[in-house]
Amino acid sequence: MAKPTKPAARAEPKLLSGGNPRIAKGYGDAPVQAYIAAMPGWKREMGQCLDALIERAVPGVQKAVKWNSPLYGVEGEGWFLGIHCFARYIKVAFFRGLSLDPVPPGESKSKDTRYLNIHEDDPFDEAQFSAWVKQASQLPGERM
Repeated sequence: MAKPTKPAARAEPKLLSGGNPRIAKGYGDAPVQAYIAAMPGWKREMGQCLDALIERAVPGVQKAVKWNSPLYGVEGEGWFLGIHCFARYIKVAFFRGLSLDPVPPGESKSKDTRYLNIHEDDPFDEAQFSAWVKQASQLPGERM
């Protein structure tokens, strides 16, 4: 007699070392929302906030998850922003950040890229973030 089978449990995304969700590569809103849903702790709510601010600042924004990081771009223009979780913060990469006014505070080994690191207890300036997103979306994006 065969044992009854249990319904398949929904597999939860695993966190990679450093706390970044492991999400399969994909294009569109669904993989980005899966990434945000898998962000641990306070980062999930901040991820939802960032996503909403980006959508408001850039209507019709294109989305994808590549290399376990959500990317945001403009169709035909490339990617202008990426998000990545670390153990203690969220790193937002503006791929043409050197051209933003004011320039985001985090430097990069890449000449043009600048970062905004968001920690749990840091104040978050939604207006400044939205201004950076609008500016970044109007610059040539990265082809990845």
